[in-house]
Parts: sequence; C-alpha cells; structure tokens
Amino acid sequence: MLILAAIPLGNPGDASTNLKTAIVAAKFIAAEDSRKFSRLCVDLGISHSAKIISFFEGNEIERLDELVKIMESGADLLVVTDAGMPGISDPGYRLVREAVAKNIQIKVLPGPSAVTTALLLSGLPSDRFCFEGFAPRTSGTRISWFEKLATETRTMILFEAPHRLLECLIDAKEVFGAARAAVICREMTKTYEEIIRGDLASLESWASSSEILGEITLVIAGFDPDSLEFSAAELIAKVLEQEAAGISRKDAIAEVAKLTRRAKREVFDAMVAHKSQDRLRP
Repeated sequence: MLILAAIPLGNPGDASTNLKTAIVAAKFIAAEDSRKFSRLCVDLGISHSAKIISFFEGNEIERLDELVKIMESGADLLVVTDAGMPGISDPGYRLVREAVAKNIQIKVLPGPSAVTTALLLSGLPSDRFCFEGFAPRTSGTRISWFEKLATETRTMILFEAPHRLLECLIDAKEVFGAARAAVICREMTKTYEEIIRGDLASLESWASSSEILGEITLVIAGFDPDSLEFSAAELIAKVLEQEAAGISRKDAIAEVAKLTRRAKREVFDAMVAHKSQDRLRP
C-alpha cells in the first residue's frame, strides 16, 4: 500500500493520531528531508524503526522504481514531505501515478494544507479557488504566467520563495492592477505567523521595507468582470477588428460580447449607432 501522510505546517500539535500511528508502524518511509523528519518525530514524542528513503524533487524520478518494488513486494510505503500534503507542489504525484498503473492500493492520511489554510486566513472568497503552485522564477515568464490568469474569476493561491516575493508582487501588480486585493501568509501555524492583507500596491510596499523569511503563500482575489468598463468606441473597435480578420458581423458581436463580458445587446446597439453615424457622414 502507498500511504500519503499530511505533515504539520509548523505546529506539531496539528499532527493527527493516524499520522503518529502510521510513522511508528512503518517499515519504509520516503521522506523529503530525513533531518526534518527526525526532528518532527522528536517533537511528536515518537520513535520508529523504518528504513528512511530520501525522496525529494531532485531525485523523485530516479527513486520511482525502487519505491514501486518495495510496494510490489507486499510492504507498505509511507510518504511524507517537509510540511503539508505530499504531491501538492511536493514529491508524490508521480509515485501515485505509478501506484495506480500497478494496481497498488493508495491511502491518504488527511491533515494540514498550506493551500486551504491560507485561503481561509485571507478572508477572500473561498467558494471557488484555484491553486497555481510556485510562480515562475524569471520576471518575463512570470508576467506571461500572470497574464494568462488576468481574467481568472476564482481566488488564486500560489507559493513563492521569500527572496522572490517582492519581484513577484511587482509583476502581479503590473498585470492585475495595483488595487487588486491580495494577502501574504507567512510562516502559517508557526510562532512568528504573519498575515498581511491589503491590495497589491500595499503588499509591494510592505515587502520592499521588510526582511522576508520563512514559508510564503500568496492569495490573490479573482478578476471581477464588472470592474471593467468599455466605451462604445472601444466595443466598436473590437468588432471591426474581428471583422477585419474575416469574421461575420453577427459572430464578431458575439465574440466581443464574450471577450468583454458585456451583453450582446450592448455591443449590437453600439454597432447600430456606429452604422447610423457612417450614413450621416458626407
């Protein structure tokens, strides 16, 4: 059996009874960092006799065969990361995929998650959200990445390294606008937990004047379609642009209505007025 276990984000008191029992009983444990795992066991007041196998991003692929063979031999394999749930921007997904392909039973020990913890702490809408993992490391790629999310209406959650947070916020502000609501969640559940709420402009200001350490989760409000205003001239220009590309006026109006999230009637009326003005011109 493959057992995926959620690890406390920082406070050992968040560990479940099932997690402690699984660690004590395990014969094989795949751990992201053996030293951090040993420290966790000390904090939990438990000991184990398992063989610890290093399993992190850098060696995940080359370890797959070894770990699958352990499970095919009839032994259980417990997978833990440094914090949170395996497979969520941490090693685990590929191993789960291999287990599914080999008809190996999979069990999840639910528990702490930085994604949902940050979402609830943010105070932003939680009925619909998306997790985007780590932001790209370079500015150009990161801006393109944000541009693809520019009209995402769900609350967005992403991870960022502390030394790249300021640059990430600068790029997010450029794409989403300075007034977009966002929240920085730092060191969640730990002694120095810090939650900074505001808009992207104020978060950038905070990051530029603070020493940023620890684990960072960034939550950004989704796009509000009603926040965009389009003048009649802008709607007309967009329809004419579609027509120039060879699209019929009817289809062009429908496409522009979809792109701008305006009612088709509003776009149609703008084109009727535009046509009337053309007739009046000498």
